[in-house]
Amino acid sequence: MKKKIDICTIVDNACVPDDDPEFHRKPGDDPTVDSYTEYRVVRTLRRLGHAVRVVGVGDDVPALLKSLSNPSPRIVFNLTEQFRGKRRLDQNVAALLEMIQIPFTGAGSTGLVICRNKGVCKNILSSRKIHVPNHTIYAPGRTVRAPGYLHFPLVVKPLYEDGSDGISNASLVRTADELRERVAVVHSNWKQPAIAEEFIEGRELYAGVLGNRRLTVLPLRELQFGRADEGGPVMATYRVKWDIDYQVKWDIDFVNARVDESLNRVISRIARKVFHLLQMNDYGRIDIRLTPENRVYVLEANPNPGLAPEDEVGLGARKAGISYTELIDRILRTALRRYGISN
Repeated sequence: MKKKIDICTIVDNACVPDDDPEFHRKPGDDPTVDSYTEYRVVRTLRRLGHAVRVVGVGDDVPALLKSLSNPSPRIVFNLTEQFRGKRRLDQNVAALLEMIQIPFTGAGSTGLVICRNKGVCKNILSSRKIHVPNHTIYAPGRTVRAPGYLHFPLVVKPLYEDGSDGISNASLVRTADELRERVAVVHSNWKQPAIAEEFIEGRELYAGVLGNRRLTVLPLRELQFGRADEGGPVMATYRVKWDIDYQVKWDIDFVNARVDESLNRVISRIARKVFHLLQMNDYGRIDIRLTPENRVYVLEANPNPGLAPEDEVGLGARKAGISYTELIDRILRTALRRYGISN
């Protein structure tokens, strides 16, 4: 019989409902609602028989330390995505947990730092002969020129964001003038460097990964651009990911991918290698472009990706025959084993 575990689930303060700080009531059926994922994870942990309390992470570090130590949980289920309103500081939450030696799910501070910086991430993978788009980084104030090794069209996006924040159809640039204009938009609106990378033609695939030393790659998911040849989007912009009406308009769909077995093995091997190289823990998602020649390019690696049942990891798990309850339980127990905690 599995033991009851004292769990503290930490979430971004902005996701905590004022009238339901412990997430006892369902916020609705819309997966885009801020607190939807948090509610589903908390409810599932409770249904598994664990004692779960919720702590919102804001700007007050002493208050957070007090909440985490009174009482100290057996493990923290980390659902935070930012710190002090900045996603690029999410590693600070993991670093704090590491300093006070409280076990937690998901990537540690090192893995979060590596994956957050798209340039560092790509350089590490490229150094280990994993294909990534050719790219360059433009810090604010730097002259914007495309180096000779870059070929248009390019995708320009903020260096530190995720969830397709800062990516629109205008992010796909085809000339030097468009490049300068888009880099200026990133600098102005996002207050951070811009990364410009070659656009890779092909299919967009998502590989969910579970485990640590021994990894399971979930069945692949695919983002299909149904009307790309009619002027529709060709990459995962913010609206492609989050705007349902826009998805309907342009016949955009997220589906289970169909690839032959030998190619699936190649992609799975690459996903495992990426997971280990970037020091991800427990679960993650690797975003891939597959060219018409079946060459695999890694676009990004996502530690601690979305865990709603409708997110890519949840849907990949479902395709593998892993229920949502089993998925959350598996992530929890994988983290406990990583810390050598008997469960």
